Amino acid sequence: MEIVDTNPDDHIAAFDDAEIREAMTTLDRLIVDALPGRCRDLWEGVFWGGTDQSIIGYGHIRQPRPRGDDVDWFLVGLAKQKQTYSIYLNAVLDGQYLAHAYADRLGKVKLGAANIGFRKLADVDLDVLRQLLEQAHTITPGDP
Repeated sequence: MEIVDTNPDDHIAAFDDAEIREAMTTLDRLIVDALPGRCRDLWEGVFWGGTDQSIIGYGHIRQPRPRGDDVDWFLVGLAKQKQTYSIYLNAVLDGQYLAHAYADRLGKVKLGAANIGFRKLADVDLDVLRQLLEQAHTITPGDP
């Protein structure tokens, strides 16, 4: 995946469904507010699972990989998948992805290693999500 020239606002505006546009706008604003001073870019390309993706990335980090070289990546990512919204959170605390420390308070979500997935905005507790994002911002060094 790589950063493209498309403005994230244009990416959000391109969703045909008004409910999706509204949810993406709400999540985007929440993330921007929780990560003051972080960059905001649209990433596109083949994701690690082999599927083409468009992800709004917030903050630049150098992501260590278990095998191979470290990669330039985002601290937080936001994507609308076919059935779910995905928030990728690459902040780590005490050797564990930070989202897992909030798992029991986030609402009706599914957690992956560094992913929070949910079907609709009402399924996630936005106040807890904001706290999680603010802590991720605090514990992760600023954009290089």
